[in-house]
Amino acid sequence: MASTYTKEDTILDAGATKLAYRPTHPELFEVAHAEGSFNSQLVASKDFKKDEVICKIEGATPGPKKYTTVQVSRDLHIELNSDRDSLTFFYPSSEWEMDQPFPCWCGAAKCCKSIQGAKFLPTEVMDRYFVVSHIRELLKERDGAQE
Repeated sequence: MASTYTKEDTILDAGATKLAYRPTHPELFEVAHAEGSFNSQLVASKDFKKDEVICKIEGATPGPKKYTTVQVSRDLHIELNSDRDSLTFFYPSSEWEMDQPFPCWCGAAKCCKSIQGAKFLPTEVMDRYFVVSHIRELLKERDGAQE
């Protein structure tokens, strides 16, 4: 069995991967490893308050829109340069149109089922969530053009 964690896109043995993985913030998060491609998720180990800073993002590199980036403004995407599993969140809160849409398995009662970006969700759905300013602006533009 491996003694150090190596990030793999396809996990064949979730148990062995979990044993080898060394978390960077165990008091904040736990990685739930699942077999298959891109099926692991990051789960909070405690409750966080609204607007609480969870982790400071440092070393982010600007890059073109792709499935590994996070949209941080109307036209800017960043790579998080992480050697760990990705933090999952309500992607449409910051992503207008996903480069690579994916099915969601969060299990929430009001799950969107398919994560494609805010562009594809009704404003009434987006109003249920915290949404960054560039997405609010794009929603207003979209909705104004549809009237």
